[in-house]
Amino acid sequence: MGNEIHNKEILLIDDEEDVLEFLSYNLRKEGFRVHLAHNGLEGIKKIKELQPTLVILDLMMPEMDGIEVCQTVRSDISILQPIITLLTSRAEDYSQIAGLDAGADDYLTKPIRPRLLVSKVGSLLRRNERENIISRSTNLIIDRERFIVILENEELTLPKKEFELLELLASKPGRVFNREQILSTIWGDSAIVGERTIDVHVRKLREKLGNDYIRTIKGVGYTYHEK
Repeated sequence: MGNEIHNKEILLIDDEEDVLEFLSYNLRKEGFRVHLAHNGLEGIKKIKELQPTLVILDLMMPEMDGIEVCQTVRSDISILQPIITLLTSRAEDYSQIAGLDAGADDYLTKPIRPRLLVSKVGSLLRRNERENIISRSTNLIIDRERFIVILENEELTLPKKEFELLELLASKPGRVFNREQILSTIWGDSAIVGERTIDVHVRKLREKLGNDYIRTIKGVGYTYHEK
């Protein structure tokens, strides 16, 4: 596996210390960068702080179980969405289905064999590498990994906030993002910026990309349009 895969952040969330030790030992031995959380609430906090590429999450935990954590993460548009793999000690189909319905991407059943764990993690991260490039049309490509935009074969380097705004809108073509959602996701709740800031960044994006990609929904916000 390449360095690009190993450089991704992995967060393990489990209330059992021996499980965390087993998982972290085997992943770190293969060169992965691993962080730990001991319950669901701590896990959500670290997801927001670390923005991990992959979260391996125990299904059965006290106070907040894996399903609740998954639902919370998937419903929060301010979180840069990770790959989520659920751990379960139960082999019943319903627990796996419930996890996938809650937004998990995959699952692992305990007890986990080290080679299967490493193989699964590598596969998920390689899949994510491919998904880092968003090609929404024949004319515009957004490359998350290299932080660039390619417009009609011309490479553009956008300022950070412009790139993040374009990436947010393009993540769900056709969805209307209101101003509050955009401000919270791109600038954060604590940032002191006005709604005019969004308009300025949209105007700058249109100057570089043309007027076809980002549409204004009067009185609401903005939406990304696929050409």
